[in-house]
Amino acid sequence: MFKRHRSLASDRKRELFFQRVSRSIMKNDIRNFHSLSQLVLSAGPLKATPAVKHSKTTHFEIEILDAQTRKQICIVDKVTQRATIHDVKQKFHKTCPKWCPSRVGLQLEYGGPFLRDDITIQSVAASSIITLYFTDLGQQVSWTTVFLAEYTGPLLIYLLFYLRISYVYDRKESTRSIRHPVVHLACLFHCIHYIRYLLETLFVHKVSAGHTPLKNLIQGCAFYWGFTSWIAYYINHPQYTPPSFGNRQVTVSAINFLVCEAGNHFINVMLAHPNHTGNNACFPRPNYNPFTWMFLLVSCPNYTYEIGSWISFTVMTQTLPVGIFTLLMSIQMSLWAQKKHKIYVKKFNAYMHRKSAIIPFIL
Repeated sequence: MFKRHRSLASDRKRELFFQRVSRSIMKNDIRNFHSLSQLVLSAGPLKATPAVKHSKTTHFEIEILDAQTRKQICIVDKVTQRATIHDVKQKFHKTCPKWCPSRVGLQLEYGGPFLRDDITIQSVAASSIITLYFTDLGQQVSWTTVFLAEYTGPLLIYLLFYLRISYVYDRKESTRSIRHPVVHLACLFHCIHYIRYLLETLFVHKVSAGHTPLKNLIQGCAFYWGFTSWIAYYINHPQYTPPSFGNRQVTVSAINFLVCEAGNHFINVMLAHPNHTGNNACFPRPNYNPFTWMFLLVSCPNYTYEIGSWISFTVMTQTLPVGIFTLLMSIQMSLWAQKKHKIYVKKFNAYMHRKSAIIPFIL
């Protein structure tokens, strides 16, 4: 009897123990659920994950037609928006290897201007399909080659005449006559002028990386080399007569020639300065150098000094060929200066007040 009562008591204790354990577990679950609920509410509403946007690159298809026959030459595809005309020429060259990029001329419309190499395709595209007209520009040469050829020829040609080679002048007459000092001075100044040209082409001027037809090189060389031969023949001739006013005329002209040469050089250096080039260009302003003060009067002082040099050389040598060459060069430079002056007026109107193009107060 006692043993049975004891077993019932132990069973009762076990039941109470398990009830307490289950209650504590339920309380802990309720607390955990409450804590999780508070955490979710404090975090706020759930935000949707942003969708990843895939950039779509637009490609153009360029149809290239012959400008003369209007027949299709090829189609350049997969051209991006940022591609330039130069890139199109490169792809066109891969398709048609017989035409190198330098001799490829592309037009947006027949008879229109040729597109520059730096123009982007996006700027000329009206749709995804673009039609360009091709023109063969012929054999091309770089601008640096053109300038070096034009200036090296006169330098060497003049020296050949100065040496009085036998097949140019009569040997007996050349040995008899005594040269006037102005002949030696003219040779020196002529060499200084073209050596300056060559050095500035190589180290000062920012020559365009583009190309020009071979015929322009031939025309330029024919002009410079031909006039140099004519000028040198007369100045170095054994029967050459010195200037009418003698040493005074030679001295004044020589000083003015050197001043104009120095001014031309300093102006070219100033124009080549990085602060005056590019999209944020500003009109050059004179500085402490007196040769740059010409900018206060004209917009193209380099042409002003150039004409001054040749006028001084004409007066110093007093020869007709030099005078004709100076006249032609003055006309050509005046046209260039007026064209540049109009561009300067549009871009830098505030700096162009009362300025002339090339000759102060006149032109």
